[in-house]
Amino acid sequence: MNAGRSDAGHSLPFSPSPLSIGAEIAWKTSRQKIVLPPSASASTPSGGIFDVAQREARIAELDERAAAPDFWNAGEKAQAVLKERAELFAPIAAWRKQLDGLADAEVFAEMAAEGDADAAAEASAKLDEVEAALAQMELQRKLGGEHDAGNAIVTLHPGAGGTEAQDWAEMLLRMYLRWAERHGFKAALIDIQPGEGAGIKSATITVEGPYAFGYLHAEAGIHRLVRISPFDSNARRHTSFASIFVYPEIEEDVEVEINEADLRVDTYRSSGAGGQHVNKTDSAVRLTHLPTGIVVACQNERSQHKNKSMAMKILRARLYELEQEKQREKMAELNKTKKDIAWGSQIRSYVLHPYRMVKDHRTGVEVGNADAVLDGDLDQFIEAYLQVQAA
Repeated sequence: MNAGRSDAGHSLPFSPSPLSIGAEIAWKTSRQKIVLPPSASASTPSGGIFDVAQREARIAELDERAAAPDFWNAGEKAQAVLKERAELFAPIAAWRKQLDGLADAEVFAEMAAEGDADAAAEASAKLDEVEAALAQMELQRKLGGEHDAGNAIVTLHPGAGGTEAQDWAEMLLRMYLRWAERHGFKAALIDIQPGEGAGIKSATITVEGPYAFGYLHAEAGIHRLVRISPFDSNARRHTSFASIFVYPEIEEDVEVEINEADLRVDTYRSSGAGGQHVNKTDSAVRLTHLPTGIVVACQNERSQHKNKSMAMKILRARLYELEQEKQREKMAELNKTKKDIAWGSQIRSYVLHPYRMVKDHRTGVEVGNADAVLDGDLDQFIEAYLQVQAA
């Protein structure tokens, strides 16, 4: 039980009575008129207040299609149907779970009223769980962008500074892999170019999971590190920069025209571990889009065909984002609010010397436990940014 816990002007007394617990349950129940988060691929309107009936109707349609004898004849379409069903059902399941939690809390409150000394604490703990889940659902509701509910492609590049910056980029790579692990997301290292001596020159990862892009796009920008360099024999303080780019994984039904004549395809041997096959055959693929100069690579698959397929997926995402950026720049120019993105305009600073602190310059959020942040504890930064964007 959280003594004196408060939210939205509501608080529990230090020792909650059955009456106060019952009042809080009523208050929480009134908050159940939440807006369900949007589905990434649902064809029916989403985001309406209690659109459970609409979602269930669409789920029934998808179930009927999945029951057809020839459903698995078209594997990719079948996977798309199952994916849409999962996206539609997830918020309904979460909503029902919170209603069940409130019902459990009400039972504990009734037990407390009958003299059960531990029931009030049980009811309060149950309400804490419901409140945390509701906060997460409210956050996801704010992720209403076209691709927010889908997967993400993340690329990392060190700034100037040689080994020092390359090591910082590798630290960030580990941070995002740990963040994905914390959230149960599937992260895959698609391409990595090792640095000279230490660190990385570049890396690309895919992150698969609900709202992966919606969360991770909050991390796009310049990240600055201040520390005593482990590569400096004089133990001097160094400042390093690395850039993070986040792209949405574009669905196959989104048209992005790529002319084969505009592509240069290079094959090479994988630079990473992976057994004799990976190291002795030219299975890695690098694609260069000549009109834009965009270069993407994939080397994590054993098959050259699979690597090219993944590289094409990343290229489509980057071309789509490039076109979106052009549109945003046009609108910004019309509105005269365009801002230059300079190398020094970091979104976040990680200071490890002379003190330890991580500060987000967009939201003002500061965290003293820098080690936890570098171990993937990024939620408070991401949530604060999304709150600001929503406001």
